[in-house]
Amino acid sequence: MSAAPLEIVWLGHLQYAAAHAQMLARLEARIAGTVDDALLLVEHDEVITLGRRRGAAGNVVAPGDVPVVEVERGGDVTWHGPGQLVGYPVVALAPGAERDLGRYLRALEDALAATVAALGVRGAGRRAGLTGLWVDGVRKIASIGIAVRRWVTWHGFALNVAPDLGRFRAIQPCGLDASVMTSIAAEGGDGRMASARAAVAPALAESLGRRLA
Repeated sequence: MSAAPLEIVWLGHLQYAAAHAQMLARLEARIAGTVDDALLLVEHDEVITLGRRRGAAGNVVAPGDVPVVEVERGGDVTWHGPGQLVGYPVVALAPGAERDLGRYLRALEDALAATVAALGVRGAGRRAGLTGLWVDGVRKIASIGIAVRRWVTWHGFALNVAPDLGRFRAIQPCGLDASVMTSIAAEGGDGRMASARAAVAPALAESLGRRLA
């Protein structure tokens, strides 16, 4: 049996609300079975999103004029903005082993680790007790927060390619100081958005057992 296809959709530079609407429409279509699995990729205008974790709002420190939006995903507070590649996998998890959300989160982390390694960043992996991707276990290079509806995933990951890391001072990522945040560019890797897009697509397809459409 051949692997299910994964379509890659580049949404470009887009405000969060517009991207969320496209993600939701894709989710509903995937639940209905009228489209294949997809990875929606986008570079957001600046926004702070609040996940469902209790106390997330308390980790918004100094948002200034940056919009703060409550969203459906798990996790805490996250900053999105220029220089960050956000990915929304809208994927139907097959009955059986795939319907393990811990397994799915590890698959996202594995895909991101392969992505940053391909772009020249070494030492990236997991940190005990926290989701996301960490360099040398101390510097956070990617954040993850997911939601699932009828076993179809939505929301996803935010990979710091070459953002202004100072913008993270508006929040306390995972309740930690903003200084934990890093990026591909800051770690000496290939900080071009096009390179990150090209690397993440095959890495995610392989990690999820899909084939690129």
